[in-house]
Amino acid sequence: MTPAAVSLDELCVNAIRGLSIDAVQKANSGHPGLPLGAAPMAYAIWKRHLRHAPSQPQWLNRDRFILSAGHGSALLYSLLHLTGYDLPLSEVQAFRQIGSKTPGHPENHITPGVEMATGPLGQGIATSVGFALAERYLAARFNRPEFPIFDHFTYVICSDGDLMEGVGQEAASLAGTLGLGKLIWVYDSNGITIDGSTDIAYREDVAAKFSALGWHVQSVDGMDVDAVDRALQSAKAETARPSIIIATTIIGFGSPNKAGTSKVHGAPLGEEELRLTKEALGLPAEPFSIPNDARAALDARAAGEAHIEVWDSLLTRYRANFPELAAELDQVLSETWDCTSVAWPEFKSVATRKSSHDCLLALANHFPTLIGGSADLAESVYTDLHGMGLQSAQDPNGRNIAFGIREHAMAAAVNGITLHGGCRAFGGTFLIFSDYCKPSIRLAALMEIPSIFVFSHDSIGLGEDGPTHQPVEQILGLRSIPNLNVIRPADGAETAVAWSLALESEDRPTAIVTSRQNLPVVTNEAPAEHPARNGGYVLQDSDGVPDLILIATGSEVSLALQAAEALEGVNSRVVSMPCTRIFDEQPEAYRNSVLIPSIPSISIEAATTLGWQKYSDVQIGIDTFGASGPGPKLMEHFGFTVANVVETARNLLS
Repeated sequence: MTPAAVSLDELCVNAIRGLSIDAVQKANSGHPGLPLGAAPMAYAIWKRHLRHAPSQPQWLNRDRFILSAGHGSALLYSLLHLTGYDLPLSEVQAFRQIGSKTPGHPENHITPGVEMATGPLGQGIATSVGFALAERYLAARFNRPEFPIFDHFTYVICSDGDLMEGVGQEAASLAGTLGLGKLIWVYDSNGITIDGSTDIAYREDVAAKFSALGWHVQSVDGMDVDAVDRALQSAKAETARPSIIIATTIIGFGSPNKAGTSKVHGAPLGEEELRLTKEALGLPAEPFSIPNDARAALDARAAGEAHIEVWDSLLTRYRANFPELAAELDQVLSETWDCTSVAWPEFKSVATRKSSHDCLLALANHFPTLIGGSADLAESVYTDLHGMGLQSAQDPNGRNIAFGIREHAMAAAVNGITLHGGCRAFGGTFLIFSDYCKPSIRLAALMEIPSIFVFSHDSIGLGEDGPTHQPVEQILGLRSIPNLNVIRPADGAETAVAWSLALESEDRPTAIVTSRQNLPVVTNEAPAEHPARNGGYVLQDSDGVPDLILIATGSEVSLALQAAEALEGVNSRVVSMPCTRIFDEQPEAYRNSVLIPSIPSISIEAATTLGWQKYSDVQIGIDTFGASGPGPKLMEHFGFTVANVVETARNLLS
């Protein structure tokens, strides 16, 4: 490489640094340390390896780049602006301001070119596992010799904090087990966290650990663009294992008084230190000044268009050679998940976890890129796709993913598969363990992506396993997450509605909550016309205006029906409310027609009563922990009986 080329590299790296620290300083908020230290390795990825198209950020065969250390978002925004994405300089100058496209931590639905929302440490690296899984599955399904329709890498820049978080350990273990060879993490090893040196809390031999987990491991000088470049080339050549590049860097590089210290991690440099840093880096003092040579060298728009042109040509020839596969691929590319023509099973009096499985099998037969699994509970949550293979390096066509007992990494990977495009993913475990998944579920809702989370064993009705496994507050906790549909179906038909809504959703995740115990059939409408699509509906009505409304979800719907029959002399309406959020989004006139404001009401759910005050005058629920014993006896012990509902109703009406 000629000295002139090296000089241009340095100019580009420093331009990225300068733009980043100017954005932080103008906002008077942010994290300048990471952009200053990690700019060389980010430049090596983006300039020499990343295959992307700024004009088409959602091009399906692009390489994915995730800044897992999302606090360094100014670095990512600088890269996006300089490489040609629809992120004008005015947006970089509006860093961390209300309404800008440059929020404090990256958000995929706000900023073109951002693959996912990061910032909660560990989420980026864990979600990247799902990206790599989706690429491998799609490549196995659609690629043919000389037709690599899906052929791309997932690159991640991560931090000490990402690797310290438990979800990061789960994800690294899972990726190593699955042999995800197109996953590359670049670890910004700068030795500093907010509280000071990493030595006070983190002394692991990272290289030895990742080697033990089945990763390809390299250690390099992260401040040397060429060294990082060579490591990336080696990582890309390692097809059997995921790769981690341990890149030693200097946080806040260039800052004369703060480099290498925690003081540069999470606060602006200050005007004087900014001036000195720019001077040390040879940058113009004027804010947001970008050298013309650097701007020209970093512009990736023409190269991106060329990448797409080559891929489009390949796709045209693919369609001619493999018309049946191409038709299936076009469906994938359309990203439409219309369930109206699904061959649904006949629904019987079984547990809704079993009904969910029947629905899942019907959907998997209809949608070839629906994939997923469970946290080692496939035979309990009923997520196994019979006869469809176990995803592995040996069987990349497998549609069942053995996530292992890694609930949090599972939820994050489900998000990554969904974010990747072309696939839709589900992950299953017991409802009580949704607590282990919650950070990723929350992030799915924030990212506005239709991930699917399947939770069985939904109440004290699961029985003898006792209060450690009996969810009480979990449904409420999930319902409290904005933009998440929590659906607790009463029978098979409502379960089919839940799955239909989950697949048809474009910008909202879904939690499907199912029972362990058998439930009777209470509805028979087809999923496409079922009133459960409204979130809540009148399941059974009285003659004329009702005297009382009984509202229930899941297994308690049949209890409400029995109680209504036992309430002699009372005109009772039974409302099934599988999803409160969807119900709340219906027109007021509809909601008032279902829950008539002037009519006394009782809600019945084997979970905490908190939250039901919005819908009912009196609540029958459980506001303590459960107990160990047979499920039917527990339901009776905690008051989920016809006699108790009838007594509660008569007291309310007296």
